[in-house]
Amino acid sequence: MDNIDTSKRKRRIRRQKTVRFFINLFAWVAVAMLYYIGFSILFDTPAEHRMRHSADRLRQEYEVLSARYDSLEMVLDNVTERDRSVFRVLFESDPYDFDTEQNRARLALHEKTVSKSRRELKADLASGIERLNERAAALEASYQTIKQLGDSLGEASNNIPSIQPVVNNQLTLLTAGYGTILNPFYRALESHQGVDYTLAEGSSVFATADGTVKEIADKNSTSGKTVVIDHGNGYQTSYGHLLSILVRRGQKVHRGDLIALSGNSGLSLAPHLHYEVRYNGIRVDPIHYFFMELAPDEYQRIIRISQSGMQSFD
Repeated sequence: MDNIDTSKRKRRIRRQKTVRFFINLFAWVAVAMLYYIGFSILFDTPAEHRMRHSADRLRQEYEVLSARYDSLEMVLDNVTERDRSVFRVLFESDPYDFDTEQNRARLALHEKTVSKSRRELKADLASGIERLNERAAALEASYQTIKQLGDSLGEASNNIPSIQPVVNNQLTLLTAGYGTILNPFYRALESHQGVDYTLAEGSSVFATADGTVKEIADKNSTSGKTVVIDHGNGYQTSYGHLLSILVRRGQKVHRGDLIALSGNSGLSLAPHLHYEVRYNGIRVDPIHYFFMELAPDEYQRIIRISQSGMQSFD
């Protein structure tokens, strides 16, 4: 009986020792973990120290580059505004701008940018600064060129065609643009070297710049009744298929003067005005000579209209 009791006491003692051992082991492990966590919070390992200082250097470089970028952007904006001011003085209108056409591309670029790494962003920023430097230099040169041209033009800027020859505030009257389009009589593609406005007979037709009436065609030719104005600086404008002509050959006219009434004379499918701009004897696209009366968005719209592949009326 004594032997049995002794054996039980020994087993109980061994169990107690085992429990104390595991308790002590868990306590030491917990202490070690707390020590490691505390050390990690308060102190950096050598690798973390190097990474932290590397990140600090990259952050400083990024701030320097960002400041440089902001400075260049401000210079670019100033040069652009000076350029616009010169344009307004010369042509009494804001220059056209296609930035609104690029919103979708900008959104796609933003989404692409936010997915890039810091190294890629740094490289892109440096590349962007280089491009801004080039653009700033180009804009400064453009500003100086425009200023010199403006100074040399003086009052001659009044002799540059710069408005539409008819009242077309809603931009709905233009029915045929400059280029190769369908001829209504031969049903074939032909060169159309002007623009057509669909108008009711008797609508007002205006001179688009100062000049002298050079030619008047009253006979029933292909272009019908026509007025040609010489603006004295290499530019001439032509107004065809008229109903009646209100000026005479050799008469001086000013931009906006009423010179004729639109009609359907000559080889014409329907009442309309055929308008041409010639520079040094070469017919050019009149669309680019409406800048004085069109806002940037209107200019973009009328370009799209002129390029929509319409049929001419002559």
